[in-house]
Amino acid sequence: MNTKLLLTAGIFFSLSSFAQTTSQTELVVEPLNPTPVFHVSVTSRSAQAINYKHRGGATKLDFAGTELMPAANGQAKVESKKGYTEIEVEFGNLQKPTTFGGEYLTYVLWAISPEGRAINLGEILSGDNHRSKVDVTTDLQAFALVVTAEPYYAVRQPSNVVVIENVVRADTKGTIEAMNTKYELMERGGYIPTGYKFDPVVLNTRLPLEFFEARNAVRIAESEGAEQYASDSYQHAVRLMDKVDQLATDKHADRKAMIAVAREVVQTAEDARAITIQKIEQQHQDNERQAAANAQARTQAEADDANRQRNQAQSDQASAELAKAQAESDTVKAQAATREAQTATANAQAAKAQAETDAARAQADAAKAQSDSDKARSDMADSQAASASALLAAQTDADQSRATAQQAQLSAQQAEADKVAMRAKLSEQLNAVLETRDSARGLIVSMSDVLFDSGKYSLKPGAREKLAKVAGILLAYPDLNIAVGGYTDNVGGDAMNQKLSENRAGSVRDYLMQEGVSANSVTAQGYGNSSPVATNNNAAGRQQNRRVELVVSGEAIGHPVDATTGSLR
Repeated sequence: MNTKLLLTAGIFFSLSSFAQTTSQTELVVEPLNPTPVFHVSVTSRSAQAINYKHRGGATKLDFAGTELMPAANGQAKVESKKGYTEIEVEFGNLQKPTTFGGEYLTYVLWAISPEGRAINLGEILSGDNHRSKVDVTTDLQAFALVVTAEPYYAVRQPSNVVVIENVVRADTKGTIEAMNTKYELMERGGYIPTGYKFDPVVLNTRLPLEFFEARNAVRIAESEGAEQYASDSYQHAVRLMDKVDQLATDKHADRKAMIAVAREVVQTAEDARAITIQKIEQQHQDNERQAAANAQARTQAEADDANRQRNQAQSDQASAELAKAQAESDTVKAQAATREAQTATANAQAAKAQAETDAARAQADAAKAQSDSDKARSDMADSQAASASALLAAQTDADQSRATAQQAQLSAQQAEADKVAMRAKLSEQLNAVLETRDSARGLIVSMSDVLFDSGKYSLKPGAREKLAKVAGILLAYPDLNIAVGGYTDNVGGDAMNQKLSENRAGSVRDYLMQEGVSANSVTAQGYGNSSPVATNNNAAGRQQNRRVELVVSGEAIGHPVDATTGSLR
């Protein structure tokens, strides 16, 4: 089965000069200095794992060098015993690990489980004959064996400087269960910053290898951040390293004591590094959980804000419906007033016609009376009395006719006054929603282009709310005509502006019809940039020219009032 061992993907390392001898008799150990840090990635590699049968007896296994050390070889005897597996290995033709970089000081033997878990089985030290023997145990039963170059012996993850891998022999027991396992490695050169020249390690008989491994372990722990996240362990490692430095400069120091303390430095520094990685990972997880909580809080706040906006929209819709109902009520009253005015006008016209008929009849009667007066001159007393009576009656009828005509004229004037009042009231109602002015064409209601999306003709929520109120008002005046006109500035081509003005006018017309305004009373037309109301040479003027106008007209509201004379035009 192919699996991965999850290793820390970011490994940091700070470099300072290794201890060097300045002469044959005096050794100077330089202190650890802070240096830059950098990021290192990891790679993966496959190795052949063997499932050794439990207590199935000893079996042999070969080792072969990788492309990094082709001449390396080795043999191993593997025996599964009660509770553990014993491994005896001998390697040959091992080159010095510093061949792969100044930071590599030793070799480590690893057991890799089929799941990709790497276990450090121990350090491999190359002798003068380039050979090395090691006898180790592991609690694994199925595993692969590899050797890597490392900065110190106590590392917990293999580098990708894999120099030796196991090879299954024909007589190896358990090969029928062989599998390829995949594990992750730190890239070669991961301990050296890009472009940094690593000071070479000067090995001599006075300084054991463990001394340089201790220096590497402390530097790696420091670069990981152990001084901050594992201060106690790190400071303990530094104090031990100071002790190692003192022993290194003491000509009479016990070499075994120096090695023992150096190995304690490596273990303590590696523990500090492991604690640091664990705490950094925990901190990262805590930050992710906090970020998730913050994101959830933001989402809840956005949802609450959306609810508030929805409630406000519903409130606005209710207000618009209330205004619409009020406008419909006003319409009913206006229609009743109109019918009364029409009735009064018809009565006045009938009275005037009747008065004219009566006047004509009176004149005919007067002429006839005059004729009778001439003929009846002989009977003067009687005819004078009759003539006087007829003249008095005719005069009375004429006066009555004139009074009726005057009343009809007054009724007509009152009807016109009612139209003026209705026009003024309608203008006031519309102006409370959108800017409205009176003109010879009718009442002009102006809509700014900010009520549309930029360069588009879709109505914004604010525009729909205002048009809903306008529609509610117009429904109270069913006999009116509404002409919707779209206008643009001169920015862009004429064809584009013409199309945009037509689309915007059409959007307003369609919304008014959607709100109940009769389709027969609403028209829409686009005028493009042909009718500016201000200059197009500045932003303010262009803003005024980008508009939609509703021209409201009709006999019910008459003609506009002359502001200078106060009379109808």
